[in-house]
Amino acid sequence: MSSLTRPGIGPAAALAALTAIWGYNWVVIKFALADSPPLTFSALRAMLSALALFAVVVVLRRPLRPMRARAIFALGALQTTGFVGCAALAVEFGTAGKSAVLAYTMPFWTLMLAGFFLGERMRGAQWFAVVLAACGLVGVLNPFDAGFGIADSLFALGAAWCWAISNIVVKRLQLKGDELFSVSAWQMLFGGLGLSVLAIAIDTEPVRWSVPFLFALGYNVVFATALAWLLWLFALSRLSAGATGLATLGAPPVALAAAWLQLGEVPTRTEAIGMVLIIGALACLTLAGWQTLSRSTAAS
Repeated sequence: MSSLTRPGIGPAAALAALTAIWGYNWVVIKFALADSPPLTFSALRAMLSALALFAVVVVLRRPLRPMRARAIFALGALQTTGFVGCAALAVEFGTAGKSAVLAYTMPFWTLMLAGFFLGERMRGAQWFAVVLAACGLVGVLNPFDAGFGIADSLFALGAAWCWAISNIVVKRLQLKGDELFSVSAWQMLFGGLGLSVLAIAIDTEPVRWSVPFLFALGYNVVFATALAWLLWLFALSRLSAGATGLATLGAPPVALAAAWLQLGEVPTRTEAIGMVLIIGALACLTLAGWQTLSRSTAAS
């Protein structure tokens, strides 16, 4: 293995897996909400995911005690209560595909916050990728369409902001080693408790424990929450916040394609053009990332 590929292959593989897992999960959530109120489903997802993460900690023989109390409370409120809850509400009120795309404006908010709080700056081809991706997102969202909903849009944007702010929190905390496992499990539990309180206070319908609901809940617990959170922290701890955020733009096309095939959410011509632009932006970003990595490796 060359010195060029060694530093980035792990985070790159983690982000590729996240693209598929998170992209398809928007369709899975839509199926789950047919049998459960959104906040109740979110609370079940978070609490069971916390148990799964604690099981991972035990199996790996990592410390169970809480570490970095501020990180636990901040990330629990933002990444679990905020993002998971808002995402479910967005899908409940709107379509899976468009909700996913709007929630994935997160990278742009992350870039702005990273520039202000972390001193990270985009340069050259990366700025071109940002502009191209922004045009693509406008096309996919198509806000001038008569069917554009305001409630789902606000919830999806809320999810995007919660996610973006939590990225900055992770980067500033610089979590390492055992802290990654401890904070992941405890923040999920804390955030799940917050969702449980909201579900008890707001949701009125009971859960229908059907086979499709159980499969959807299992997918969310094992793959889309517990495993994905660990992969996300792993990638974010080794890459810049802006670059990591932009790399996740591959998930919206996956969500749109899956929603088209399984939910009948047929994208318009404008949405299709937007998807192509997003893929082009990802290609530019990938090229710029490899160039940067190559120069830094050559200089070391």
